[in-house]
Amino acid sequence: MFQQVTRGIKISVRTKFEGTFMKNNVPNYAFRYTVRIENQGKDVVQLTNRHWKIMESNRRPHYVEGAGVIGKKPILKSGEAHTYQSNCLLTSPIGAMSGYYTMVNFSSAQEFEVEIPSFNLAATFALN
Repeated sequence: MFQQVTRGIKISVRTKFEGTFMKNNVPNYAFRYTVRIENQGKDVVQLTNRHWKIMESNRRPHYVEGAGVIGKKPILKSGEAHTYQSNCLLTSPIGAMSGYYTMVNFSSAQEFEVEIPSFNLAATFALN
């Protein structure tokens, strides 16, 4: 598990290799990741945007940005958590992801960034 705490928001990530399949005669490696976002601070916050950097061993990094996570913009009171799962397809068996969430503090109405720890994506056969 990969973990990071930024301004009272704890991000935990678990990954799992799901398998390989061919797409347009190119092997693709499927990964699932589970993210838990926990508000350890005292203020109510809302996740508004996500920003990902996806790195593969055989190409340049690419970036993904968008509103919320899997169609939601969770609001977290102190002590609450939101967990979601998503997927990533790579054209190499080894890669990594990192990034940050943009959040809003309801008490101050200020936006802030919460770091997502860098986590590895590795096909099980590539680990030997």
